[in-house]
Amino acid sequence: MNSTYIHEVKLPPHYDKIQQYPVIFALHGMGSDEQDMLRLMEPLSSDFIIVAIRGPIVQGGGYAYFQIKSIGNPVRELYDASVQGLQQLIIELSAQYAIDPARRYIAGFSQGGIMAMTLALVMGDAIKGIVAMSGYIPQFVKEEYALQPSSNLSAFISHGDQDHLFPLQLGEDNASFFQNYTNQVTYVPYSGGHHVTPELYAQLQHFLRTDAQVTAEDMKGMTES
Repeated sequence: MNSTYIHEVKLPPHYDKIQQYPVIFALHGMGSDEQDMLRLMEPLSSDFIIVAIRGPIVQGGGYAYFQIKSIGNPVRELYDASVQGLQQLIIELSAQYAIDPARRYIAGFSQGGIMAMTLALVMGDAIKGIVAMSGYIPQFVKEEYALQPSSNLSAFISHGDQDHLFPLQLGEDNASFFQNYTNQVTYVPYSGGHHVTPELYAQLQHFLRTDAQVTAEDMKGMTES
């Protein structure tokens, strides 16, 4: 493998390389790490391949995919590099594991959500759906990137009404932007701050299972925000 991104792969029980499985590429927030997203996605690991990816930049006690000049203003060079690096990793892992090319999902929180939206906008039919929590789309992505999202893309976009980092308006803007490209946008504004609530957690699991057409299970995992 050529990619240098540290990542952890969790395969479904009884994984059979002859079959094809939906996959979730899970991207963490600034200052967190891949283990955080691996825990978040754990209830889905019975049916999905889960790939939790660590950002390449050391940030506090964790990691990041890019650094910022100010809120909403990423350092362009670092941002571009992560977009390219994550695309490369997704392509390489898709060849290495029994991944269904029609059921590739990216789920991310905060910085991870920002990257998930960007990757969906540039990777075309390679991405079936995203879960983008508490993020935004940089203006340079909207104006300067070559955007080619799949017309069949399913987007779950959520944002807290008490988010102290990114105002709720950004979530509304995210949903509106994706509605220009696909009619399969689920926008979930919720009562809460810059974190994942138990209700949101249940909703995103339901979205992914339904869109990927896998067996529903009782929601489990996180019991508190």
